[in-house]
Amino acid sequence: MIQALDFKRNEASGLDLGWVNQIKVNRNAADRRAVSLANRRTVKKEYQAAWLVQAIKCIDLTTLGGDDTPGRVERLCMKAMRPLRTDIMEALGVASLSTGAVCVYHEMIAPAGRILQGRLPIAAVSTAFPAGLASMETKVREIELSVAAGATEIDIVITRQHVLNANWQALYDEMVAYRKACGDAHIKSILGTGDLTTLENVAKASWVCMMAGSDFIKTSTGKEGVNATIPVALTMVRAIREYHEQTGFQVGFKPAGGVSSAKSALQYLALMKEELGREWLEPHLFRIGASSLLTDIERQLEHYVTGNYSANHRHAQP
Repeated sequence: MIQALDFKRNEASGLDLGWVNQIKVNRNAADRRAVSLANRRTVKKEYQAAWLVQAIKCIDLTTLGGDDTPGRVERLCMKAMRPLRTDIMEALGVASLSTGAVCVYHEMIAPAGRILQGRLPIAAVSTAFPAGLASMETKVREIELSVAAGATEIDIVITRQHVLNANWQALYDEMVAYRKACGDAHIKSILGTGDLTTLENVAKASWVCMMAGSDFIKTSTGKEGVNATIPVALTMVRAIREYHEQTGFQVGFKPAGGVSSAKSALQYLALMKEELGREWLEPHLFRIGASSLLTDIERQLEHYVTGNYSANHRHAQP
């Protein structure tokens, strides 16, 4: 397994408006590439099983409901630390396995911490998630409180109006303030791509967030009308690739919202490997924000082991 021991965090490279303003995206080409991923034959048998185990390692197991309770979050954390049944793990020859992190609201950081006790990262959504429409003072303070409570990753939402108005300086300044408030906690920037109207806006917002020091760029909150899609993901990962080529810094990618089947997870894994390379298949550079995805992956792995599909309720999430 690729280790992240020497992984260097992204540092703010400074806003280059000349670069941002010249960005163009060929929508037709992006759509054709997306169709090619969707239509190709997927990996089978033991290869598929191995890819699905890798997908589990990259899941940010998430609960972001208005009815969340400490008990639900505690059960989620136990599932994150032991995502597969013992008999399936033994049949696969997997000695240990966990998801990449758990993702919760600020109020649920403490219950998560009691169960995880530092064994997995806790990601907290912040900055007036999901709309991001609060004062800057409020949003920065929310980050600081979540870090103080024990969150090691902060999933912030950008102010979408900055993108829609092409106010790149405002977006950059906002992101720099968020990165500073995070301190040692890694920052994932949620673009809310379903609200950004064009792939060019997605590409430009990706670049500005990376220039401001974002460790990850993330598609969606999961609350928009349209969340993660392959054309959007392609646009973002190609921005990551170009940013790495120009600066040497590796930025992670997180699709979120609507990634609920093993098949869709495999498409994103294939996209990452083909566009960015093998290293970007590890959890320090790739996460999938999901709540129900793990259920389908576990069903697919049980089918691989036993030859039979089980009912969803046998793999129920908290």
